[in-house]
Amino acid sequence: MKRHLVSASDLTHDDALLILDTAEEMAQVSSRAVKKLPTLRGRTVVNLFFEDSTRTRTSFEVAEKRLSADVINFSAKGSSVSKGESLKDTALTLQAMGADAVVIRHSASGAPLRLARSDWLHGSVINAGDGTHEHPTQALLDAFTMRRHLAPGLGRDLSGRRITMVGDILHSRVARSNVLLLSTLGAQVTLVAPPTLVPIGVESWPCEVSYDLDAVLPKSDAVMMLRVQRERMNAAFFPTEREYSRRYGLDGLRMAALPEHAIVMHPGPMVRGMEITAEVADSPRCTVVEQVANGVSVRMAVLYLLLGGATLADHPIRTDASGAAAEESTS
Repeated sequence: MKRHLVSASDLTHDDALLILDTAEEMAQVSSRAVKKLPTLRGRTVVNLFFEDSTRTRTSFEVAEKRLSADVINFSAKGSSVSKGESLKDTALTLQAMGADAVVIRHSASGAPLRLARSDWLHGSVINAGDGTHEHPTQALLDAFTMRRHLAPGLGRDLSGRRITMVGDILHSRVARSNVLLLSTLGAQVTLVAPPTLVPIGVESWPCEVSYDLDAVLPKSDAVMMLRVQRERMNAAFFPTEREYSRRYGLDGLRMAALPEHAIVMHPGPMVRGMEITAEVADSPRCTVVEQVANGVSVRMAVLYLLLGGATLADHPIRTDASGAAAEESTS
């Protein structure tokens, strides 16, 4: 594992499998009566969020606390940032406070990379979403969920699996990270979207592009629906919501066209009735709630490996006689 996690492209095939396998161990810890590990005791992790977030911020905070880290939540609203403080000065302040890691979410694409390449911070930088660029831990938890359903087992990747991503590809950092990570893990990715919501240069991505959702569904092992991100749009990218839903929404009829083993995914938040119907969102094949739970395990694994040790062998997890999660020190 490297020092930072800024992009899904930072991860090799072995790196990705190490995180997914470690997350399986963390999931077992999370199911026990005592859910804490002492791995990051004495370490300080700062959640530096310049954008509003519910799932990602809460998921990271739970993960950090389960690893016994000291957690500082920093929100741009009500802070010196709202008075005009720069990212550099904020980072220098956090460094002076002794931050060992910073989890950053920013509206500007490239902000986490700028932070990681600077000498403002000496700790690790974890990208929790930057603009329309990337969201690597979301891609990891999605891959973790897919592997559990489609190729269960430690050391297994997603070779030969066909993953379809549908919706607003242009503004989706989740789509970019997933394409990179899933291809690294051997999956075949197909993007489906209106032509106006397909990024320029997508032909260089390791994936295929289709504009016909109905033609792709019968061959898909997993379908990930993406939210239309109106807050990032500065023009009209499709005629009406009804037209978008008719062409690219997932309803019960389309779900029935999927293979029996296929799952339906969504990174959240869902807009019911537009990209996904309530019937699909509430069906047993939809993994949205499972993805949230898996997010905690995956983020625990990332923090564990970046701050706690280079490999899982450095900090083996065991259960003591009382059934509580514990850590076994190695000499």
